[in-house]
Amino acid sequence: MIRIHQLALPLDHPPQALAELVAMRLKLPEASLAELTLFRRSVDARDKQAIQLVYSVDVTVADEAAVLGRLRRDPDIGPTPAPKQRPAWPAAADFQGGVRPRPIVIGAGPCGYFAALSLAQQGYRPLLLERGCSVNQRTADTFGFWKGRSPFNPNSNVQFGEGGAGTFSDGKLYSGVKESKGYGRWVLEELVASGANPEILVISKPHIGTFKLVGVVQQLRARIEALGGEVRFEQQLTGLDLDPVTRAVRAVQLADGSVISAEAVVLAIGHSARDSFEMLAGLGVTMEAKPFSIGFRIEHPQDLVDAARWGDFAGHPLLGAADYKLVHHASNGRSVYTFCMCPGGLVVGATSEEGMVVTNGMSQYSRNERNANSGIVVGITPDQDYPAGPLAGLELQRHWEARAFELGGSNYNAPVQRLADFLVGVASKDLGPVRPSYAPGVTPTDLSTALPAYAIAAIREALPAFAKQIPGFDLGDALLTGVETRTSSPVRITRDKQFQSLNTPGLFPAGEGAGYAGGILSAGIDGLKVAEAVARSLSHTLS
Repeated sequence: MIRIHQLALPLDHPPQALAELVAMRLKLPEASLAELTLFRRSVDARDKQAIQLVYSVDVTVADEAAVLGRLRRDPDIGPTPAPKQRPAWPAAADFQGGVRPRPIVIGAGPCGYFAALSLAQQGYRPLLLERGCSVNQRTADTFGFWKGRSPFNPNSNVQFGEGGAGTFSDGKLYSGVKESKGYGRWVLEELVASGANPEILVISKPHIGTFKLVGVVQQLRARIEALGGEVRFEQQLTGLDLDPVTRAVRAVQLADGSVISAEAVVLAIGHSARDSFEMLAGLGVTMEAKPFSIGFRIEHPQDLVDAARWGDFAGHPLLGAADYKLVHHASNGRSVYTFCMCPGGLVVGATSEEGMVVTNGMSQYSRNERNANSGIVVGITPDQDYPAGPLAGLELQRHWEARAFELGGSNYNAPVQRLADFLVGVASKDLGPVRPSYAPGVTPTDLSTALPAYAIAAIREALPAFAKQIPGFDLGDALLTGVETRTSSPVRITRDKQFQSLNTPGLFPAGEGAGYAGGILSAGIDGLKVAEAVARSLSHTLS
């Protein structure tokens, strides 16, 4: 097949226009196109008076070699890449029969589930252990906390439980990380096989949405179990048994006192498993502090963002709710950027520890809530901001989350402030027409002491600058909600080229919590890569 990129057509083009354009680009009659398959569709809104859809397609024609030779100078035309080859490290019979301990995966987020799925597909019958609850119970616990019906549960919340933190998000399935070996497509294909809408294979910024993710997660679990794997909930990792000489993993220790033998442990614990980071540090597992970001959530009316991005086309059914991605380099040397933008979404409580307030953003598939929200965050680094060791970033997070809890009234309400008041440092007494979406609730206040002074100064400078790209971004009644501190893991559990811990053989740090991913797609990709490394390692040590 031949792949053609950069096929641009008007937003409301007729159905036959794409095939006509393909034929024109290939300099062939339209009747010679034997098969045409859509590979990717994106939106070009640089000219708001003439928004275009931009396609990439795969097409079958007679004598493809001759066509490609004739058009070899066109950088947007070439052979369709071969699909990713799945791993070739099948499990031996001793894993099937229980002679050797099966690989253990810690954490049922996207990284852990994709690692477990790949290992199960290769016959290793993995055991996946998750500290939180199944997704149905977790959803009930989380929504119950938000609505004031249930007490906060430190093991069943936005951060912990089946599906990981991404379950209560926008379900974004795109990443800024470029990878050309087909793992991203593999993740999307497995999600579709687990019930996700097939459109995620085509649109340039795919998302699933919170409620649809719940069903997809359940299907991933069912597929793992059908292949001989096992998933256990409310099984919290509390320790590792290491060989006293080699430090190789021999077993995992759980909160209920049980010990399970292990040769290979995939550590996909997520970015908020602070007690696990502390346990690993106590065992001497090599880790280091890494950069992350802190800030607030900001809310605007979604129709303001739609008008800024789509102009007169706002509301068009093919465009949906508009998003944005903004960056500002402040005069104090700090970078401010928008993070995890949720069109038509909600700001939600995302703490995983008692006495803390943390925000996150969430959208349903429809993205039809009245407000848009995103993190507006400031980059921080270990050398400059928390130089006291591998866990210093974790303690910095705790400090500002506890401060947000205090500012909100010490009842899990979040502190909020009107943008106009924030810019001049005056406490908000009441709120305007932009109504807060944060659950459990909000307390109007002054956010000047909710973050370090350098972060407050940088955000105050960035807000008017962002308004030059999104008119109205500095709307006085826009809301800032504190705090956003879980943008990524504050630590990196360092690993070698074989994906194993630098000083603990058999331990495979993986995903966002280990510092190697940032979001659902990149976490899933890392899970697949780590599963290949585990299978390769186990196949090389057959007894």
